[in-house]
Amino acid sequence: MKELAIFIDSTSKTPAYLQIYEFIKKEISAGNITEGTFLPSSRALAVFLQVSRSTVLMAYDQLLAEGYIDSVPQKGYIVLKMEETFKSIIDDNANRREENKSINKYKICFSPNGIETSHFPYNEWRKIAKQVMVPENNGLFNSGDVRGDEGLRKEIAAYLMAARGVRTNPEQIIVGAGNESLLMIIHLILDSRSVVAMENPAYLKSFHIFSGLGRKIIPVDMDSNGMNISELEKSGADVAYVTPSHQYPLGIVMSIGRRMELLTWAKKKAGRYIIEDDYDSEFRYKGKPIPALQGYDTDGKVIYIGTFSKSVSPAIRMSYMVLPSGLYKEYEKTRSYYSNTISRIDQKLMEIFMGSGGFERHLNRMRKIYKSKHDIMLAEIKTWKNTQIYGENAGAHMLVCIDNGMSEEELVDTAEKAGIQVYALSDYYIGSVKKNKPVIILGYARLAGEQIMEGLGILKKVWEL
Repeated sequence: MKELAIFIDSTSKTPAYLQIYEFIKKEISAGNITEGTFLPSSRALAVFLQVSRSTVLMAYDQLLAEGYIDSVPQKGYIVLKMEETFKSIIDDNANRREENKSINKYKICFSPNGIETSHFPYNEWRKIAKQVMVPENNGLFNSGDVRGDEGLRKEIAAYLMAARGVRTNPEQIIVGAGNESLLMIIHLILDSRSVVAMENPAYLKSFHIFSGLGRKIIPVDMDSNGMNISELEKSGADVAYVTPSHQYPLGIVMSIGRRMELLTWAKKKAGRYIIEDDYDSEFRYKGKPIPALQGYDTDGKVIYIGTFSKSVSPAIRMSYMVLPSGLYKEYEKTRSYYSNTISRIDQKLMEIFMGSGGFERHLNRMRKIYKSKHDIMLAEIKTWKNTQIYGENAGAHMLVCIDNGMSEEELVDTAEKAGIQVYALSDYYIGSVKKNKPVIILGYARLAGEQIMEGLGILKKVWEL
């Protein structure tokens, strides 16, 4: 068991658990705490540091979530293997189904998509709109930079560095109307022969966009750490499309070790890239948000995509991406053919919203709201028999494996007859589905706490849990 010479600075504004987490992370990254080493028990470390045991557990939970350590039953926390690359760096079947069904026909819909709209900052947005819509801003009615207005790109760059650890500058950022427009640009600047590997199960909207553009797609299975790298190697793909912060729809957080393996895979061959879709990284309920994969990339291999659809509103239709320098040069060759797909007035609104601190305040408020809903759902489902919960520590949905003798189709149909819409995990797979225990996806962003309890109560009854 490794002795840890941690010093807790009681005068620092950094919480004690983050000081512990940062110290251990640096020691593991530097190789000072080696693979296979057991960390002190949470109780022993708490006594040594004179902090609460929950403080130590929060630090260990964050390290566990990021894949630095693993939990061994009855033994404690053990340090996992780190790639050498990392050490040097540290020093739409389901979508169609939802579109084709009318949510209004259901009493309660546990959709994994959509957001809570009642807490949108209407008054603040209205004030900013009045500020923007003045004669002095008549230039906004002319065409702007095809990448998006510079002011907005500067705000996005500052936010990404502070909140996600993304290393970029405003020049490399491109703003577009939803991921669709950005994926089309990516498709056009990638080698036309490049094959895309996608996580399976997948975010099917992206799958359908790439497929519709004629791009060859190869599904790659997941394991507990993320996309299976050995399968990725065998696939012959040149591009890996991943959602590492909160895999959609499984909710897996890609471990730090797997992230380094993925970066090593991309580094092995020219023309290989990783598309990191960071769609809902703002919402995490244990520890702090997991740093973006792009922040560990020193070889220009990661295309980072983010969106305001989950954090602000899908109606704004605003996403952004960070291109690595090599691909940005390809984009520059053709950018004169593109027009920006977002109103400059909306861009200015978002720029001021971010610059004034409104965006950060809104995020903090929504984290509390979603956490409250998350806690209500989690507490209720834990009372169910024959169930197992996955992916519950982030995002706005969770998965429930149900072993009551019903198939996924029977679970969905039984719920539908009771006026409740739920979603089968098998609908999110590309190609054939392996026969496993039935898993249901339950989203909670759109629902009030009372609706969550009512809907889950009905499901518990009709599923006999």
